[in-house]
Amino acid sequence: MVEPDKAGSRLDRFLADSLPDLSRTRLQSLITAGRVSHGEGTAVDPAMRVRPGQAFAVTVPPLPPEMPQPQAIPLDVVYEDEHLLVVDKPAGLVVHPGAGNPDGTLVNALLAHTGGRLSSIGAPLRPGIVHRIDKDTSGLLVVAKTDAAHRDLAVQFARHSVERTYHAIVAGQPRPPEGKIIRAIARGPDRIRMTTVERGGKSAVTYYRTMVAYGACASLVQCRLATGRTHQIRVHMAFIGHPIVGDPVYGKRGMALAQGTDGAVPRLSRQALHACLIGFRHPHTFETLRFQSAMPSDINELIKTLESL
Repeated sequence: MVEPDKAGSRLDRFLADSLPDLSRTRLQSLITAGRVSHGEGTAVDPAMRVRPGQAFAVTVPPLPPEMPQPQAIPLDVVYEDEHLLVVDKPAGLVVHPGAGNPDGTLVNALLAHTGGRLSSIGAPLRPGIVHRIDKDTSGLLVVAKTDAAHRDLAVQFARHSVERTYHAIVAGQPRPPEGKIIRAIARGPDRIRMTTVERGGKSAVTYYRTMVAYGACASLVQCRLATGRTHQIRVHMAFIGHPIVGDPVYGKRGMALAQGTDGAVPRLSRQALHACLIGFRHPHTFETLRFQSAMPSDINELIKTLESL
């Protein structure tokens, strides 16, 4: 219950003061995951201001009973030294354990590959994981081996100084063919989909440029992230009316392309989105590192089909 002297406090700070066994970071995660409720519904913004007399209920899910275990899962390592490594993640591989994915993840593979030598930040479930890409998005990620490297890389991501470029096949032809999408993103009511919002949410900026247009059907688009929100490119491209082909969550129009592409989309069992480039400053040597990844075979097959229309 919010006492008068706590009125106006941020929700995450109020809960941290009331529940000393839970860290503020943990509480922020619970709030954004929809696990904090009050008389008017679910609280989803850690920064919301509490009012006198409000009562909040926090649901804390049990942690997985075991630490992630090393698993001999093949990894495409494109760079590695004693501080970090860069991997080219295939589509279908979840980045870290979580609900519904207790093992078989990139973290399990990394633990086996490095002999457990990963940053402790994010442990137990996300050791070494500085950033993520969706399960069904392929491409490049940087992983920290040491806590010092992790902290430095996290600052670079927070300052938006990490270069990240994606290639995507989208429905239709974007007009104009290149531009800047500025639209805040928030979690939707179902807690699964993200959505664009005019007020609230987290600021999000995506630059896009059409590389190839396949008639009026689809286009190969380059997207550069100025921010890194959950599902950002998928949400932003859908927002401007050109969802990513094969995206089952945001891409109804893209899925409909199957009716006119001789089955091209059904052969692509995920969204046509690939993290093709990542660039950052090495946290120890301060050298600028830049890595690129070729388009995977399944998206290349889709491109060949589109070129033949």
